[in-house]
Amino acid sequence: MATQIRDVVEQYVKLVASGPIEDIVELYAPDAVVEDPVGTPPKQGHAAIREFYEMLTPLDRETELRPENIRIAGNAAAFSFTVVTTVGEQRIVVSPIDVMEFDDEGRICRMRAYWGEDNTRVDRVE
Repeated sequence: MATQIRDVVEQYVKLVASGPIEDIVELYAPDAVVEDPVGTPPKQGHAAIREFYEMLTPLDRETELRPENIRIAGNAAAFSFTVVTTVGEQRIVVSPIDVMEFDDEGRICRMRAYWGEDNTRVDRVE
């Protein structure tokens, strides 16, 4: 199961950068819960999760995941990565730590993203 979890994590990070959004949603179980960032209202089910990720669609974005930053224990994974979005003349860099739990079929059943103001940087695009 660890190999399957690692594959899903790597695929997830790639899809956050490139989409399509529907492919991200398909990584989740139908009744999955997303809390991103932790402390915000949870989004449950494919429709709510799709709506959440659709905010990425108009953004120029890229991600970076270092394989050594993935930790897998049982049916869960924790990993840090970087998301960079460019909006107008601003480049926004967010460095979350995501914790995912997986069902027996290898789908994400819960995702919690830990990040806040201290993990966000805004640069001017030159």
